[in-house]
Amino acid sequence: MPHEAKPFLKWAGGKRRLLTQFENHYPDELRAGKIKKYVEPFLGGGAVYFSLQSKYKFKKVILNDINHELMLSYKVVQNNIKELISILQPIEEKFNKMTFRLQKLEYYKIRKDYNLEKLKIDKNEPADIIENVAKFIFLNKTCFNGLYRINKKGMFNVPFGRYIRPRIFDEPTLRGVNKALKGVKLMCEDYKNVENCIDIDDETFIYIDPPYRPLPETVSFTSYSKEDFLEKDQVELSNWFKDLDEKGAYLMLSNSDPTNTDPEDRFFEEHYNGFKIDKVFAGRIINSRVNGRRKITELVIKNYPK
Repeated sequence: MPHEAKPFLKWAGGKRRLLTQFENHYPDELRAGKIKKYVEPFLGGGAVYFSLQSKYKFKKVILNDINHELMLSYKVVQNNIKELISILQPIEEKFNKMTFRLQKLEYYKIRKDYNLEKLKIDKNEPADIIENVAKFIFLNKTCFNGLYRINKKGMFNVPFGRYIRPRIFDEPTLRGVNKALKGVKLMCEDYKNVENCIDIDDETFIYIDPPYRPLPETVSFTSYSKEDFLEKDQVELSNWFKDLDEKGAYLMLSNSDPTNTDPEDRFFEEHYNGFKIDKVFAGRIINSRVNGRRKITELVIKNYPK
């Protein structure tokens, strides 16, 4: 049985639950084989790319995210899969034999070691990058809610989560991701810099999944890196969307739906005027004073059909 490529990390804003709905929103030109290039400037967990690459063939793929630890993990899975597996497997075996008390102590020990090694990597000092990525994956699978959060010093500070025999080592998924990343260009830069690595034209499909614009009255998390993604950044992104549209690329963007909590909020209609704005149902529930308890919707903004 072939190894399936799917997200190997828990990541805030992941799109796995939306993939079935997204099938109705991809451009027809993708199914017709007219799209040869794929770009994802805010990669995150990578669910959309892994789903697409299993069905469509791209001649060139650019995957980018500003989160350094995340992209380092992708690069190690891409280039050092055997070494990574050899480290992760005994970590899981040892951890799942421990009592809860010992697991908690082990978690904070590994978190401390990870942060010390992370400091070296951040300063471009000699460090065992593969070992550190293995610890990053361990922390991701065993921390509270799979969150990624750093303090002002850049240290990972998410507390221990309570899991029974967590799946830390998932060889089929890691090997599937390794295969899906062959020939892929991985970047860790500002999202606009993807243009430096590819000619964007009418054979290019770009899926844009930025940190969401926060909704009032809901718990939001937009700090995936040291830099927050603010309102002015959302406006700047909308302008980039328009620039890409002029180059002929097929564009699909996800973001929050402000009408979940404020029916009068027309932010996206204003900044994406002239583009098609649809809604999909997310797997979350909100309790707004305006609408009562109901399923939340998210926006899908497209520049097609042309």
